[in-house]
Amino acid sequence: MGKEKVGFCVVGGLVLVLFLGSSVTSDDKRQRWRKAMISGETMASSMLFNRVPSSIVLPLHGNVYPNGYYNVTLNIGQPSKPYFLDVDTGSDLTWLQCDAPCVHCTEAPHPYYRPSNNLVACMDPICQSLHSNDDHRCENPGQCDYEVEYADGGSSLGVLVRDAFNLNFTNEKRQSPLLALGCGYDQFPGGSHHPIDGVLGLGKGKSSIVSQLSSLGLVRNVIGHCLSRRGGGFLFFGDDLYDPSRVAWTPMSPDAKHYSPGLAELTFDGKTTGFKKLLTTFDSGSSYTYLNSQAYQGLISLLKKELSGKPLREASDDQTLPLCWKGRKPFRSIRDVEKYFKTFALSFMNDRKSKTLLEFPPEAYLIISSKGNACLGILNGTEVGLNDLNVIGDISMQDRVVIYDNEKERIGWAPGNCNGLPKSRSFII
Repeated sequence: MGKEKVGFCVVGGLVLVLFLGSSVTSDDKRQRWRKAMISGETMASSMLFNRVPSSIVLPLHGNVYPNGYYNVTLNIGQPSKPYFLDVDTGSDLTWLQCDAPCVHCTEAPHPYYRPSNNLVACMDPICQSLHSNDDHRCENPGQCDYEVEYADGGSSLGVLVRDAFNLNFTNEKRQSPLLALGCGYDQFPGGSHHPIDGVLGLGKGKSSIVSQLSSLGLVRNVIGHCLSRRGGGFLFFGDDLYDPSRVAWTPMSPDAKHYSPGLAELTFDGKTTGFKKLLTTFDSGSSYTYLNSQAYQGLISLLKKELSGKPLREASDDQTLPLCWKGRKPFRSIRDVEKYFKTFALSFMNDRKSKTLLEFPPEAYLIISSKGNACLGILNGTEVGLNDLNVIGDISMQDRVVIYDNEKERIGWAPGNCNGLPKSRSFII
C-alpha cells in the first residue's frame, strides 16, 4: 500500500493516544522503554511580548503522492536549530525526537533535539489538558510525562519541556516565545514511517502551538493552510491574511475534540445518494480521505457505474492504493482522466439551516501512480479503525485555503493559489 495515514488524538487514562495509520495492516507489537532520562526544575518565562495580534506564515514542503505528508521547518531552541515537523491538525501535542539521552529514536533529517533544563510540571494546565481529569496522577510532580501511540505501529514516549520557538510575524517583528513541546526520548517507527524530526500538533487543545501563541496574545487562535497539488504550499496562524467574506463557512461541532463541521450528506453528480448524517472531520495529518464502510462502498458503486463503457479497466496489479484504473496508455496527469469521473460533494448544515457544500472534483480524490494509473484516494475508514468517522484528508484539501477559526468556532474553505507564499497581509482567495 501507499503511504496513506490518518491522524487523530484520543485522550484516555494517563496518556494521549494518537491514531495515525498508513495502511490497512499494522503490527502494534513492540518493546517499550519507559524510563525518563531527564531531570531538572521548571523555569518560568520572563519574556514580555507585544500583544497586538499579528500573523505567522510558514512555507510547507511535501505532497500527497508520493511523499504522503506535508511538513514545515521550525527553528526551536537556544541557540535556535531547524527541525522538520509533520503538520497535523488532527492532534494537539507538538513533539521532537529528543536526545535526553534518546533510548530509541528513528532516522531523522537533523541531529536530535537537545532540551533546555525547563521541564513542564505535572500540575501545569497544559499537562493536565493531555490527560483525563479522573485518572491524572502525578508520580513525579516535577515533570509531565506523555505517550503517543500510532495505529500503524509507531509511538513516541517522553516528557514535556518549554523552549524558544523563533518566529517571524507579519508585522515584521521576530519573537521567540517559550512554548511547551514534547521531548520524545523513545520512538518506534510505524508502517508509514518517513524521516522527520517530529510532529507539529495544530488541534483545538490547550497544548496546541496556536493555542499557546494565542494565550500569549501573539496571534488570534486561527489556523489556515493551503496545500499545493504541485507540492508545497503554506501554513499560517492568525486571521489577517484573508477576506472572510470570500470564504465558505460552516460551524465547528461544539462537542467534537477535532476540527469537525458535524454531520454531512453525500451527494454524487449533484444528486442525493441516501448517505446522510456522516460524522466528518478535517485532518491535515491524513494523506487521503476516508469514508465509513457504507458510504465508501456506495461511492465505489456509483463510480464504477459511471465508468461502465469508458476506456478504463481496473488495474489489479497496481498496489499503490486499493483501487486503480488503467487506460490504453499510461496517464501523465489528472487532466488525462478527469473527463471520465464525476464530482461528488459533502453538504453541511449550518446554524441558519442553510447548507454549505464542499465539492470533490476528480483532482480532489484521484492520484496518478508511478505506473501511470488513476488511483482512488478515498479509502475505507472502517477498515483502519475509524468506525463511522469520515475524514477529509490532504488529497481533498489541495489548492484550497482551509481555515480553522477557533475564535468564532467555524471552519471555512475557498479556492486558493497555494503555489507561493502570500505577498501581502491580505491575499486574495
